[in-house]
Amino acid sequence: MEMMKKHVKIRPWIHIYGFAAVWVIWAFLLPMYRLIHFVGLFGASIVVSLILRQIFKGKVIEIEVPRPAPTPFTSGNEEVDGLVREGELALSEMARLRAGIRDPKVGAQVDEIMEISDKIVRNVMEDPAHFDGVRRFLRYYLPTTIKLLHAYDRLDAQGISGQNISGTMERIEDVLSTMAEAYKKQLDALFAKKALDIETDIEVMEGFLKREGLTESDFN
Repeated sequence: MEMMKKHVKIRPWIHIYGFAAVWVIWAFLLPMYRLIHFVGLFGASIVVSLILRQIFKGKVIEIEVPRPAPTPFTSGNEEVDGLVREGELALSEMARLRAGIRDPKVGAQVDEIMEISDKIVRNVMEDPAHFDGVRRFLRYYLPTTIKLLHAYDRLDAQGISGQNISGTMERIEDVLSTMAEAYKKQLDALFAKKALDIETDIEVMEGFLKREGLTESDFN
């Protein structure tokens, strides 16, 4: 279970003891048979309690508590939601496998793939309309990447450098580089429509400015 740090203020109970002590002392030393006596007793108890609270303010300590579960993503489309959840699980598993990779070069490749994959999944969550453009990525590329990393992890755990083991690991290392480039292209493709919309906005704005005589050429 993932934990988080939380600051908690601990207050001493001395103000409660002080409240009770006033009642005990009053009962021994002062009368308690008229209403005015109880009003005075209650007032004195409150004053003593408030004074003690000001003197003994307590302290703040840091404790660990379970991190609240994040709100599940929902777009209203079951297919989108299901594949996004699978994508998030795949990223978690990729991070777990990355922790066991000892080769710096391979680790850097996996880091890059993880970063790009996370951006792709986040973009779909922010704009589910991107889903059609990354359907193959979520259904095939990402699960296959996890499969290859699992294989790499198992082979590396053998601790020997036989021809089959070493050759297969090298093939996986080679394809990771290719996959990183493919993932970059996938991420860039997500912004194709957005880039087109921005270009359209720019052209419309330039047209307005030109008609209003507000372009730079109109002032020359």
